[in-house]
Amino acid sequence: MRSILVPGVVPVLGILCLSLAACEVGPDYHGAPNVAPHEAAAAAFHRAGDASAAPPPADWWTDLGDKQLDRLIQDALAFSPDLAAARARLRESRASLGGSRADLLPTTSASALYLRAKTGNGLLGTSAGAGAGAEAAAAASSAIPDPLELYSASTDATWEIDLFGGKRRAVEGAEAAVGAAQAQLADAQVSLAAEVANDYVGLRDVQHRLALLRRDAALEARSLDLTRERRAGGTASDLDVERLNDQLLTTQASYVPLQAQIAEQLDKLAVLTGREPGALDGELSAPAPVPLPPAQVAVGDPASLIKRRPDIRTAERQLAEQNAAIGQHIADYFPKVQFLGSLGFSATQPSHLFDSGNFTYALLPTLSWTPFDFGRTAAKVEQAKAGRDEYLANYRKTVLGALQDAETALSRFGRQREAVTRQLAVQASAERTAELTAKRVAGGTATSLDELDAERTRVESQQNVATAEAQLTQDYVALQKSLGLGWR
Repeated sequence: MRSILVPGVVPVLGILCLSLAACEVGPDYHGAPNVAPHEAAAAAFHRAGDASAAPPPADWWTDLGDKQLDRLIQDALAFSPDLAAARARLRESRASLGGSRADLLPTTSASALYLRAKTGNGLLGTSAGAGAGAEAAAAASSAIPDPLELYSASTDATWEIDLFGGKRRAVEGAEAAVGAAQAQLADAQVSLAAEVANDYVGLRDVQHRLALLRRDAALEARSLDLTRERRAGGTASDLDVERLNDQLLTTQASYVPLQAQIAEQLDKLAVLTGREPGALDGELSAPAPVPLPPAQVAVGDPASLIKRRPDIRTAERQLAEQNAAIGQHIADYFPKVQFLGSLGFSATQPSHLFDSGNFTYALLPTLSWTPFDFGRTAAKVEQAKAGRDEYLANYRKTVLGALQDAETALSRFGRQREAVTRQLAVQASAERTAELTAKRVAGGTATSLDELDAERTRVESQQNVATAEAQLTQDYVALQKSLGLGWR
């Protein structure tokens, strides 16, 4: 038993398929456009100052020299829920790419059939004296098994030949989507590392300011005690005492918001590293110095920034994906060729199912075309072209914004270095004033209150230096983020 459905157009279609196999309609993508030619050719950033143009390290936080910060960032990169979601989106896009590639291959299926049917032979019996005709009918009826059984096993395949590259453009777009998902994961890593570092610096800054505030309160308490002694001796008034008492209470009241900020920073760091709030209290509650950036910072050049920043890479891959969509829709203008094939065996007895004589096959090529839908196709093509132009503009905006971000961060970091230098000079002056006042007190030419005032000025200068240094480190973190660092 053999059936063949092979129209005469099959050889012609086969030759056509081979000749057009490499044809892909639509615009080819030639890589990211150069939207900032002057910056890309520059040897250094405009606002680099004394920063080095050497390639910067990916793990920039290690240059801060704080082991606790290193552990926190590593934990965040390993256990952050945000990164877990970004990794899941990447797996999803890779699975979608696998589906697009599978569309280039035939679709196959397998089936098995068992059929049992009653033939009704009992109704075909003959009556007496019917003659030779009745005898012949009876003989034919007895040749048909009752009931009738049929066994069949087959495999079917459907394959649409990608003559004009519509499916290959879909694969191209899916590959670009995977690249965009990878870049988005990298961007999430960059943002996460910077956020952890900022919150850690903020924690150490608040802890330091609280310690200095308590020291200031201790000095104010000593001034209050001395003023009370002077009032008892008749050299100070009740108003002097109340003023100092009010100042001490105000300083002590300032503890509360700082303590609340410490708790908030501890909880934020715990969540960023994938832990429950309060999990880091034991590890980080003890005050520690604010980590400071290195004396020499490597920032690279604008061209390396454009290649490295994940948000630029994301925008470029999205542009490539949308460019591929144009060709995918242009392919709808052209006919589609599909082959339907079937291979199988069928028999009335299981033991004879796979006999060579029971082999059946069928091949049916089909040609489909929808010329009256050209209006819809043209609309989809134009929509894809408009989307490509939108993503091109978005890419240009992303590149220019990234360059501006880096230049601004470099400028702020350089200016903050100057601010720290000035605050250190003020602190050195306050230190000398406090030392000279202490000598005058020892020589009897200044009072203890004068010494306490000088000491409070010194503590205030230390607070200003601490604030300036914390801001410098945060500006350093912002600079690393603007350079797109923190991922591999």
